[in-house]
Amino acid sequence: MIEFSSQNDFVLEQSERVESWLKAAALKESYGIDSLGYVFCSDDFLLEINQQFLDHDTLTDIVTFDYTEGTILNGEIYISTDRVADNAKDFNVDFDTELRRVIIHGLLHMCGYGDKTDDEKSNMRKKEDEYLALWAV
Repeated sequence: MIEFSSQNDFVLEQSERVESWLKAAALKESYGIDSLGYVFCSDDFLLEINQQFLDHDTLTDIVTFDYTEGTILNGEIYISTDRVADNAKDFNVDFDTELRRVIIHGLLHMCGYGDKTDDEKSNMRKKEDEYLALWAV
């Protein structure tokens, strides 16, 4: 089950399509999904989570709490729609494209992909691009 909720006034469009896309991506990575919660929120809300749980005092677009066991995904993913909007402008892409990139980024973290080193970042970006291309099909 995948649930989408908001701590701000954001409403996810095409939520059923997003859910199907995420399930297909998880399956392609050899994972199933038990329970994923995506929470869309403001910068302030996510900053508070970042400070309280990760001891980071920086703005970010996503925080993922991964409770996966084996190959069954479980977790909570918090996404700042403020950051997504700013990053979309910075990267010269539309909001929906950047939002999908962040949504799949969280799922890929739960599938074991990191983004700390340059090699990990490059691999993560390739995977994001691969799944963004699947969205377009």
